Amino acid sequence: MTTQSIPVQGGLQRPASGSALGRGVGLTQVASLGNQLGAATGALAFPAIGPVGVVAIRQLVAAAVLVPAGRPKFRAMRRADWLTVTALALVFSIMNTTVYIAIDRLGLGLAITLEFLGPLALVILSARRAIDLIGGLVAVTGVVTLVNPGPTSDLLGVAIGLVSAAAWAAYILLNRRIGQTMPGMQGTATASLISGVIWIPIAIAWFTAHPPPLWAIGLAVVCALASSVLPFTIDVIALRMLPAGLFSTLQSMHPVWAALVGLVILGQQLTPHELLGIGLVVASNVLVTSTNAVRARRS
Repeated sequence: MTTQSIPVQGGLQRPASGSALGRGVGLTQVASLGNQLGAATGALAFPAIGPVGVVAIRQLVAAAVLVPAGRPKFRAMRRADWLTVTALALVFSIMNTTVYIAIDRLGLGLAITLEFLGPLALVILSARRAIDLIGGLVAVTGVVTLVNPGPTSDLLGVAIGLVSAAAWAAYILLNRRIGQTMPGMQGTATASLISGVIWIPIAIAWFTAHPPPLWAIGLAVVCALASSVLPFTIDVIALRMLPAGLFSTLQSMHPVWAALVGLVILGQQLTPHELLGIGLVVASNVLVTSTNAVRARRS
């Protein structure tokens, strides 16, 4: 994924002041915009090292930063913990590889919108109200409008984008599990380490066949910092200032920022039907998450 959003933990949350809410909203948008700027920066390196090369550097940089920050205690981990973090490491690899391949084939705005369906599907499937069903139908309509199935549609690119969506959903579920059993960032740090180890031989083989220029390596490192380290750090702070429901609703800006960044940096113009499709997916998320947040507060 271009984004590795922090899973929302359960529990009571103190009401935030107006200024704290404002700062929290601002921080979420900095994280979201940084995420998409990082993805666009990585896309600029595709002609030299391809999506696989960008993912390899991103995974290695993420491990180098997150392991010292998380300070995992390996001896205290149980067998179940190792199984969960190993699964998360595999999801890291699948999620990031598929989304970058989708970006390469479909463009930033479309790829991120398809990936965004993962967390949206979790919200819709976990609720059982008529409004959630309506939100799901709106999202499906948005995807069909966005993809515009036809002879010229890149159906393989769309399928890869949907795999990235499933991987993001799995990432959220696994992180939720880790958050219940492992303190702090230890689980994510360990998963990043395992993922980094997996990518070492891949990186050696790939860069032996595709010698990377320094400028492409630099772009991929910036991508790793902007799309992994920056949003991870900021989201932790923002979650202390915002109600969980509002935080989830604000994630709707990911496809919007992706469309704008794709236009400005990559020159990827969207057609009217693609803009409509993105708008429907965003509207679906706002509808479902905001109404669920209101329901939770009333409960």
